[in-house]
Parts: sequence; structure tokens; C-alpha cells
Amino acid sequence: MQRFEPKILTTMREGYDLVGFKADSIAGLTVAIVALPLSMALAIASGASPDKGLITAVIAGFLISLNGGSRVQIGGPTGAFVVVVFSVIAQHGYDGLLLATLMAGLILIVAGLFELGRLIKFIPHPVVTGFTAGIAVIIASSQVKDFLGLSMTDVPAEFLPKWQAYLGAFSTAHLLTVSIGVGALATIMALRKFAPKLPGFLIAIAITSIVVSILKLPVDTIGTRFPDMPSGIPIPSLPELSWAKIAEVLPSAFIIAFLAGIESLLSATVADGMIGTRHRSNQELIAQGVANLGSAAFGGLPATGAIARTATNIKAGAKTPVAGMMHAVFILLFIVFGTDLMAFVPMAALAAILFVVAWGMSEYDRFIALLRMPNSDRAVLLLTFALTVLVDLTVAIGVGVTLASLLFMARMSETVSVQNGSGIDQDSDLDADDLSQRDGLPEHVEVFRINGPVFFGVAGELLDAMRKIGRKPKAIILRMRLVPLLDASGVTMIEEFIAQAKLSGASIILSGVQPQPREMLTRVGLNDNGRDLFLERTYPAALKLAERLAAMTIR
Repeated sequence: MQRFEPKILTTMREGYDLVGFKADSIAGLTVAIVALPLSMALAIASGASPDKGLITAVIAGFLISLNGGSRVQIGGPTGAFVVVVFSVIAQHGYDGLLLATLMAGLILIVAGLFELGRLIKFIPHPVVTGFTAGIAVIIASSQVKDFLGLSMTDVPAEFLPKWQAYLGAFSTAHLLTVSIGVGALATIMALRKFAPKLPGFLIAIAITSIVVSILKLPVDTIGTRFPDMPSGIPIPSLPELSWAKIAEVLPSAFIIAFLAGIESLLSATVADGMIGTRHRSNQELIAQGVANLGSAAFGGLPATGAIARTATNIKAGAKTPVAGMMHAVFILLFIVFGTDLMAFVPMAALAAILFVVAWGMSEYDRFIALLRMPNSDRAVLLLTFALTVLVDLTVAIGVGVTLASLLFMARMSETVSVQNGSGIDQDSDLDADDLSQRDGLPEHVEVFRINGPVFFGVAGELLDAMRKIGRKPKAIILRMRLVPLLDASGVTMIEEFIAQAKLSGASIILSGVQPQPREMLTRVGLNDNGRDLFLERTYPAALKLAERLAAMTIR
């Protein structure tokens, strides 16, 4: 059960005192200052009001830290969800998003209980980098209107029509709005370079808000965009449920769960590397599920672990999950006492923040590095990136993972060999009996060695090798000492091999079968029957048996 124990219980058992609480509180306040403008900006980019982002940071952020499997993980709204959330709201309304988030929470809890956390690490890096970079491009593109102050009534959702509309409306760019946006962007970049410990996002928003308010500049602000924005934390409630609505949003729920699982575990892994601990992946998935259930109940957005905020938390001196809980408390205090201040925040300043977020999400250095990889990895990266930007995130993930899996299996099949002993490299890493398996081979006996896992991508190799020997032996030794894995197709191939051997009057001897292949063979009834199928532990024993069987058959 320790695998499912929240880290906060572990840290409390280790001992927690006032010194630790002070360090966690300072870290929590530091992260809250960073998360405050970011949560509002991400909510607006997702097609929701800024208060939804703050609610998510409070509810989901608190629950992720309370229940999570990482010591210092910070949760809340992230850029990875922007595209999905915007699409769900556009297609199914905000109630549809809440339902999809609830369902995603349940999916994550089930995934954690079934210990699927370790499977996330098998998602290929070209796929993750491709769709993350694609999301970054989409986020940056969605902010052009607010950054330039373009006079546009409707902005198309699709990437290419969106840019066509931007180009058509470029002449309506508002100089004061552009100045505010450029000023905010310059402030953030300057602070990152010369004073990286200062909260650049919050300072940029504060300066631009003060300038707009004092000079009464005619630019779009949160107050003019969302005049009826509610304040405080709403009463929890559930969205309207129906089987038809559930079926409609189910694909989106799986995508939200997938993104939440990947980003949270990536963030937890980064945190492990920074503080030298090890997170509990399955408990982290459960915490993400509980957090998304809670966020949806209070009308918030999907949430997951945030890598940048988690890193900020660590650098600020966080010791335990209490830091993440305090970060949520500090944001809650702002909602209660400072919501009115949000009305003065310029939309162009939030657009500048999201430009910086998108640049960070793009992981351009990793993207460029992957472009130097073999053609197969490059193809997966570029295809996933292009599908994310031009088609749909769901399609991009599905096609990217499928293509990467097929290419991986193709590469794996090239490493698996079926050999009868001729033409073996004498310097290869094999035992002496492997190198000389045909030396002194009795008449009417044939031997094959399989090197590598036998799965459906390579299952036909053995049958092809048997067809090429050009003669009909009376006993065939199939050496499986170097076969660590056998799947259903591999078992079928073994069955067909045995069936063909029977037709030619040959007995089959399997030698050195490892536990997993032996279990698979037992499941389909391929056991030592003492007639035409035999299992021996070693090759010398199999050779002696083959010689005896061949002699008996000839007589």
C-alpha cells in the first residue's frame, strides 16, 4: 500500500517543524506570485474567463499537493490543455468541458489504481516534443489579435484560416495596444536576463496595469473583456449528465487524461532530478484524477503538474507538499481580497506572457536536436507537429504514437535473427557452443538459434529459415536461450513450425527456454509430450536427445 501513499504522509512521518513550515510558506508565496498572472492568461487563451484559471490553481493545486506522489509538485492549469479546452468549449460549451474534466479525473484514478503510471514513460520523445511544440505554435497564434489590438469580430479556430484573417485585419493594428504588449514582453525578458529571481510576469502586469489606469489608455483589459466576471469561489456542483453528452465528450476526456498523466509525471521526474528523490507515479495519477474531479466540481479547468512552477517551487526552497498547498492558499487570498484589481490588467500584457510561455513550451533546442536524429524519428516528430498545428491534437497523438510504434517494431525486427550456425561472426558475444553448434552435428539433425524477442513483427523469420534448409531432418533443435519474450504471434509461429515439422516426420526439441516464453507455451498446451515435442534445459542435452531420436526414426 506504500505505493499509493501520498507523499505528505511520508514527509510528516519524517518530522515536520516550524522551520520547515516557514520554508514551505515562502516557497508557496513565490510560486503563487508566478502562478497568479499565468493562471489568468491560460484561462483566457482557453476560451474561459480568468477567474476559472484562478479557481483551478486553488482547488486543483491544493488537491494535487495534498494527495500527490511527489514532494514538491505544483499543479494547476497549463499550456498543454489550451488547445483541447478551447476546442471542447467551442463544440460542447463550458458544461461539456466540466463533464469531460470529471470523466478525465475518473480515468486518471483508474489508471493509477491499475498501476499504469509506469507506462507513460514509453510514449516516444519525438511524439511528446512534436505535439508540445505544436501546442506552443497554436498558443502563440491565438494571442496575435490581443497583442496587436486587431479589430476582428470572429477569429477562426483553424490555424491557416486564423492567419489569413490576421493578415486581412493587419491594417487595424492598434499602436497603443502594441506598445503595451511590447513593453510587457520587454520587461519580462529583461527581468529574466538581469534579475531572474524576480517575478517577471507579475511585475510586467503590474507596470502595464498602472500605466493603463493612470493614463486612461483606450486599450482592451480584463475589465472591458469580462465586465461581469464573478468573484470568490463558487459553490460546488455537477454539470448536467446524460449518456448522449458523455458519449460526445468521451474522446476529449481521454485526451485530457492523457495530457494530464504525461505532463504530471514528466514534471515529477524533473523534480526528482532536482532534489534527488523518487516520486510515486501511480499515486501521482490518482492525485491528478482527484484534482480534476475537484476542479470540475467548482467550475474550474483541467489541471496537471506544471514543470516551470514546480521548478520555481524547488528553487524557492520548498521541502514538502505543504508548499504547494500554501501556494493555493495564497491565490485564494487574492481571489477573496484582490479580484477587483484584475479589471485593470491589459489583454496585450497577458498575450505577452503567453508568448513567453509558448516559447518555453516549444523546447526548440530539443526539437532541433531531434531533427538531427535518424529519418524515422524525424518523420514522427514532424508529422506529429504538423498534425497538431493543422489538424487536431487527438489525431496527432494517435498517428504519432502508432507510427512511432510501427517504426520501433521494424527496428526491433532487424535486431532479431534466426540462424542455423553458418556464417557466425567468431568475435560475437556468444558462448562456445553457440559458435560451434554445427560442429559434429549428427546426421538427420538440424539446429536453429533464435536471438531476440519473438513478436509479431519477426514471427515469420523461423518459418522462412526452415524452408531454406533444403532437406528434411528427423530431429530439429530450436535454441531459445536468447529469447527473453514470446508474444501471441510468436507462439503461433512456434505452433506452425511444430506442425510443419510433424508433416515432415521430424521431432522438435526446444532448449534453454526462459520463464516467460515457457509460460506462454504452456498456456497453449505446448509442453513436453515425450513424442514429437521435447524441452531440454541445455543445448548439449538437447543434442544428445536429437541424436537418439534421429537414430530411432531411421531404424
